[in-house]
Amino acid sequence: MISPHPVDVLGAIVAAAFRRVEDARGGRSLQTLERAAAGRRPRGQAFRRALADGPSPRIIAECKRRSPSRGVLRREYDPAAIARSYSAAGAAAISVLTEPSFFDGDLTHLRAVREAVQTPLLRKDFIVSEYQLLEAREAGADAVLLIARALPGAALIDLHAAAEAHGLAVLVEVHEPVELERALAAGAGIIGVNSRNLRTLEVDRDGLRGLIHEIPDDVVAVAESGLKDPADVAELQTLGYDAFLIGERFMTGADPGAGLRAFTRAGAHE
Repeated sequence: MISPHPVDVLGAIVAAAFRRVEDARGGRSLQTLERAAAGRRPRGQAFRRALADGPSPRIIAECKRRSPSRGVLRREYDPAAIARSYSAAGAAAISVLTEPSFFDGDLTHLRAVREAVQTPLLRKDFIVSEYQLLEAREAGADAVLLIARALPGAALIDLHAAAEAHGLAVLVEVHEPVELERALAAGAGIIGVNSRNLRTLEVDRDGLRGLIHEIPDDVVAVAESGLKDPADVAELQTLGYDAFLIGERFMTGADPGAGLRAFTRAGAHE
């Protein structure tokens, strides 16, 4: 029987993130992690430049084995090999899912990708603690994702400031005008508009078309989710988006890098 009330997928993922942080802190203290992370020098500015000034269309290509909406996307999953193919195909940046419970991700995937490529890297996860920012830095990330809807009150402001203090660029994800206002108030210089509702997993691209007009010109605008073909990207470029985060479109193909290359070549001729 189908429940009359939609499952709050985001709430479940965030609750799992808090539990995971507590477990991790039990095995390695914040101070120990800080010392390990100090040896890394994230290239946050390089990440931002790649999204704002790189060759168009600027694609953040994603390494993702599974999604809550579609299940397993790729049974044979080698994130380092996929990242190398993305880098060779001209990805502006690479996003690596590290969330384990719903996406089959792991921090070891990010480490492997960092060893494989020099392309700017985004840790894509559900960040709720500064501990995770240090994990991201130690694993080789140049940027992290902060989801406005998952960070109420002052949490978004605090984590945004902490990420920048650690040298990480921040992609702040929003879904509606009030979240965009909060992102800008937190000082976000890169804003992603996600057309997927993370509570219900439904996709509505009208949000992409509407919110872009509220994003200041000096803020890098990234379109996320529901992008299936170069025509989608061409339309959103015309509206003002600078970069595009695409994962499932490539992950379900035989060769993700070849898929990205064909996508960007077609987009260049739109």
